[in-house]
Amino acid sequence: MLTVHHLNDSRSQRILWLLEELEVPYDIKFYRRDPHTKMAPPELQHIHPLGKSPIVTDEGRAIAESGAIIDYIIRRHGDGRLQPDPRSREYDDYVYWLHYAEGSASLPFVIDPIARGFGKMATPLQRRVDYELDLNLKFIDDCLARNDYLLGGELTGADVQMSFVGELAVTLSNASSYPNLDGWVARFQARPAYQAALERGGPYGFVRQPAA
Repeated sequence: MLTVHHLNDSRSQRILWLLEELEVPYDIKFYRRDPHTKMAPPELQHIHPLGKSPIVTDEGRAIAESGAIIDYIIRRHGDGRLQPDPRSREYDDYVYWLHYAEGSASLPFVIDPIARGFGKMATPLQRRVDYELDLNLKFIDDCLARNDYLLGGELTGADVQMSFVGELAVTLSNASSYPNLDGWVARFQARPAYQAALERGGPYGFVRQPAA
């Protein structure tokens, strides 16, 4: 059976969600971040040399990186669900989102706390980070202006892959500036499969809080 090596408050939460959407049976092996450094424990390196979550093991092999895992699960276990026809133009957009999530979209969120840690010394860098954050979040917000999900009216693996970016945006940024993105996060977090993944995965710090 497929096993998710699940680190608390990490990108592996979206893998649990994907499996719940597809109703694919899976096991979970839990790992906890170091309470001081917030880093993943060294035990994850026993599963994959980089020791990063998510990792899944299936049929005697380990698959790492969220985009690769989502592609693997949908191809091997999805029976054509949650992705467009590979011959369609929509599939090209789907592949774009799979790569964009951990490319352009995530990078400002990674650099932001580093820049803030240097205080005034990093002011020029902080300006650039703020610019890139706003640029990317406005782009996502505009793409969601006419549709419930990234590729239209139905959820796909693109939404699952992009979900962590959306969750970071609504918990760490001013979500009111990006109403379409905020609505999208509220919409997917309300799905029964998402809620089931939360129940199985345990406490998760990036659940959108309802507006006051």
